[in-house]
Amino acid sequence: MAARKAFLLRLDPATHEALERWAGAELRSLNAQIEFLLRRALQDAGRLRPAEEALPAAGNDERPHGGQEE
Repeated sequence: MAARKAFLLRLDPATHEALERWAGAELRSLNAQIEFLLRRALQDAGRLRPAEEALPAAGNDERPHGGQEE
């Protein structure tokens, strides 16, 4: 597994609570949900190089963007 870089993220309480609810609904930890959303945003913006896309994902991010099984 690739090394992870830890850092402090400050969020307002409403954003934190919304992310926790979303993570719980998709059976991810809060950390995995934030990482999933950041990775998806980078892919959508074309800012994630193909080699980086192949890295193991945190949590259950094999599901489509809406989190629903197809």
